Amino acid sequence: MAEAARQGQPRSSVWLEGKAHRRRGGGQPSGLDRARIIDVTVRLLDAEGLAKFSMRRLAGELNVTAMSLYWYVDTKDDLLELSLDQVMGEMRLPDPDAGEDWRDQVRALAREYRTLLVRHPWVSALVGVFLNIGPNSLAFSRVVQRVVRRTGMPPKRLTSTISAVFQFVYGYGTLEGHLASRAAAGGMSVDEYFQQALSAVTAAPQAAEVLRESQEIMAARGGDTVAEMLERDFEFALELLIAGIEAMVAREGEAPRETEASG
Repeated sequence: MAEAARQGQPRSSVWLEGKAHRRRGGGQPSGLDRARIIDVTVRLLDAEGLAKFSMRRLAGELNVTAMSLYWYVDTKDDLLELSLDQVMGEMRLPDPDAGEDWRDQVRALAREYRTLLVRHPWVSALVGVFLNIGPNSLAFSRVVQRVVRRTGMPPKRLTSTISAVFQFVYGYGTLEGHLASRAAAGGMSVDEYFQQALSAVTAAPQAAEVLRESQEIMAARGGDTVAEMLERDFEFALELLIAGIEAMVAREGEAPRETEASG
């Protein structure tokens, strides 16, 4: 970890320090470029996870020395931050000025973010570590803010509205990504892992009552596969949030009139 972080200071950013496009002096290692390094970093993170990632492991995958990587990035953190911003660019962002209903655009943004978190489980561990001011991260934030402004929520409520939707998506996508990672680590499908976990819980006497209640709830929910169950839960929860936004916009609009009437 960087010296500043060890001293309790906020972590800096590759984008603040002018290092995002900088190269060191000296001869360029043959066969390497930053784009390739980032692509392979993302592939390793997807396959092996954040805990197993190292510059030495990356160098081995690229068939170069670890020191040659530092011609392109100063630190491992810089590389992780660059990789994080690259995958943030995978999301398809709606155009806030296209005239579409804000509800549909909130749904689209939420689904894209969830897909990203599941496809790249390591992302959830990094978005709270870095400042997220790379071009793709800022593009996502800008579109989210502009879409949520169109809900009619007053400015003082916008950050709370954004938090309600996208912290829900973050949590949901993080847990879903962890589930997929655990299943893959065990050489199982998600459905196989789920059934194995259910069997293990069933064997615990202290969990019997809770499990019976849970089975009733899951049966009522429907879905033949874990993917179907997760999809139904996500979509309904998202609709609850959208309905909540509509209700709060209406309530905020009524508040001034109630105040005037009482006066």
